[in-house]
Amino acid sequence: MLALVAAVALLGVLLGAVAQIPLSVSTAAAAVIGVWLLGFAVRERLARRAAR
Repeated sequence: MLALVAAVALLGVLLGAVAQIPLSVSTAAAAVIGVWLLGFAVRERLARRAAR
């Protein structure tokens, strides 16, 4: 999952609108998205365990 976030961030830096903002801002945004995805994965895993 983190590799996916890194790949999307790299692609955005190279090709997208992310190239218009500083690298530190896009890195911070990628980190926020990664934390959000990690939290979502943990929440889903806990929900599946509780459903059993």
